[in-house]
Amino acid sequence: MASKKADVEKCPSSRDAGKGSLEKLAVPPEVQRGVRFVRLLPAAEVPRYTHVPGSGTPHPYRDPRGHSYSKRPQSPKGLKEAQWAENRSYLMALDYFNLGFYWEAHDEWERLLRATGADTLCGLFVKGLVKMAAAGIKVREESIHGVRRHAASAGEVFADVAAESDQDKFCGLSFTLLQFAADRAAQLAYPTGLEAGRPLRVFPFLLIPEPVPLV
Repeated sequence: MASKKADVEKCPSSRDAGKGSLEKLAVPPEVQRGVRFVRLLPAAEVPRYTHVPGSGTPHPYRDPRGHSYSKRPQSPKGLKEAQWAENRSYLMALDYFNLGFYWEAHDEWERLLRATGADTLCGLFVKGLVKMAAAGIKVREESIHGVRRHAASAGEVFADVAAESDQDKFCGLSFTLLQFAADRAAQLAYPTGLEAGRPLRVFPFLLIPEPVPLV
């Protein structure tokens, strides 16, 4: 699979999201290695805000002020494990997630799940990502119960995919990283009072596939 040397940035500090226990976490070496932010679709536009339900941000599709009000979402191609690097919807949702656009990542992965089929292994994998994005939304909604519920559920889904696939990684993401992500997301304390609509990465990890695809 082709890869590229992309322009990279250091991971945004969790301190940008406010005070809390995030910056005290010790990330395992196998997860920490190469943890640098990379836009997978650098030419793609990102919304001017991230939707946080209940915070007063305009609904992206229903509200005339919404960031995607006049844009009809395209139907994505179903995700295939051997061709994940060519799936624009999958990569865009990863960008959204890593940039702190959790509602938008959830929306993108939900449409990808429908296109892929919930009864497929790839569909089950995407279901886990949907739950991780949902955990991010619940952080922004300040619902710690919701965060823990969705993150724990994501961990269970990733464990099922790992067992069925009998691989170390799936669609470019290692199961070590995914399990760490789900476990930590369920355990953390999170800052409150974050600025509504401002995209912020609230988790101490990035979901960066390897190798970084050549797009």
